[in-house]
Amino acid sequence: MNVAIIVFPGSNCDNDLKRAVKKVFAIEPTMVWHSEGELPPDTRLVFLPGGFSYGDYIRSGAIAANSPIMRDVYQKALAQKIYLIGICNGFQILVESQLLPGVLIRNISLTFRAKEVTLDINNKNTPYSRFFPNERCILPVAHMDGNYYADPETLRQLNDNQQIIFQYAMEDNPNGSLNNIAGIMNEAGNVFGMMPHPERAVGKQFNNQQGVHFFESLREFVA
Repeated sequence: MNVAIIVFPGSNCDNDLKRAVKKVFAIEPTMVWHSEGELPPDTRLVFLPGGFSYGDYIRSGAIAANSPIMRDVYQKALAQKIYLIGICNGFQILVESQLLPGVLIRNISLTFRAKEVTLDINNKNTPYSRFFPNERCILPVAHMDGNYYADPETLRQLNDNQQIIFQYAMEDNPNGSLNNIAGIMNEAGNVFGMMPHPERAVGKQFNNQQGVHFFESLREFVA
């Protein structure tokens, strides 16, 4: 199995993801530059990392969503040949590409928020949440445009289909997201996006290692 991390101009969490994959999966992921045309053979899992792809010009994630490598990524994700995970800026890319519904707009505070937040795990029967030991976890966020918005019908469908995996605790919503949404998946369950950073909570250098459970969930399901 190959794990790929797509690297865009302005990505700054790609190496954090690389360390997390090496630690939990015990394999070396392939770093794929945005201008490549195809994913490596036998790729099973693809990460879109956090950062400020293309300087967040136009809208966060809008230019990266049209990078050359993304055509192959989209085709394989839609055919359910890969699991596709977008974290922070990667989540923004996924909504810009319409692989996930809704939009991510400016934080309600109009300021960059960087802090640890408490998350409720709304659905534990997924490849992204199964190995969390409790119904709540704490993970860091760091973003300006993380305010999730969708129309009422989309929100109803997300809720009815149990596609809302992570929600900010009612008292700890850092950006104003509707329904406190922090992480969602598509109906098929193979495309997932979240604003918090599990890759920044996996090693001894962090006071918080709860992100390990996210990668353990993926490892056991995807491998």
